[in-house]
This record gives sequence, C-alpha cells and structure tokens, in this order.
Amino acid sequence: MGNTSRVRLSVIRGDITEQRVDAIVNAANSSLLGGGGVDGAIHRRGGEAILEECRRLRASHYGGGLPTGQAVATTAGLLPARWVIHTVGPVYSASEDRSALLASCFTESLRVAHGLGAESVAFPAISTGVYRWPLDDAARIAAEAIHGARARVPEIRLVLFDDRALAAFRRAFDTT
Repeated sequence: MGNTSRVRLSVIRGDITEQRVDAIVNAANSSLLGGGGVDGAIHRRGGEAILEECRRLRASHYGGGLPTGQAVATTAGLLPARWVIHTVGPVYSASEDRSALLASCFTESLRVAHGLGAESVAFPAISTGVYRWPLDDAARIAAEAIHGARARVPEIRLVLFDDRALAAFRRAFDTT
C-alpha cells in the first residue's frame, strides 16, 4: 500500500476541463496533437499553448509519439490548472492483458505530478471511452494503481463525466 493515508481522495461527477487543480491528466492519444473525448476537450479549452508544447515534444523527445502507459507534462494554457499531464491509455483487448499499461498511466501521471510539485491532480476515466475499457475493471485498476503508487500528491480527484462512470469509480474507491 502506498502513502494514501495523507491523501485527500475524491470521486466526483464533473467536467475535467473546469477543475481548479495544479495538474489535469489528459487521456491523450500517442500523437499528443489532440483528438476526441477528454483529449479533444482539453485541447479545445486549453487553447493553442498546449498544442504548441505538444508539437515541441514531438519534435524532440517523442518523435514517434508518447508510448502507452507513459506520461509527460505541458502547460495548461487557458485551463484553470498549471499543467496538463498527458498519458496514453491502452486500447482494451479481451485476448491480451493490458492492465499493467493502464495502471502505469495512473502511477506515471502521479510521478510526473509529484516531480512538478503539484499539490492537486485530477484524473479522468482513462481508456474507458473510444478505447472501450470496461468501466468496472478500469475503475478497479485505477484504485489499485493510485493506492499503491509510490509518488504522493496531497489531493487526488477522479472526475467522471457521467453517472455510470461515477458509480463504477465510487464502488472501486469505496466512496459515496
């Protein structure tokens, strides 16, 4: 078990682009250049500054894109946060266990947030949209990864877009 005893953890329904936290986690695609779902919303609301930094990352360290399960930070642009931490979740597969990659999205994002000195971080339900990860399983993996993470951020918020996701994550994190 990690250092979650001193962590304020909440599971809420809301729009991640409206969260007033130090770092917002983006369920990005590997190109880092925007896309649909959470990724598209963060890029639209955050403005051109996020895309500019993502382009610079692609031109230097991540020419082939950001690998699945890894995380990297950029400015948050016009969002009410200091940073966006981009992480690429795995596409769900019934025939191949990719749960370690999904768990890595959470632990790597926390590691990056901790390294930035973030006091608060907001996560979406990574891989549960177009990547089709079943909600209950994704929530369980997120809970295990966050509770077991070595890197500690004082406030962790799981921000879910709809009632189904909210219910699944509340069950997994044992909150009401």
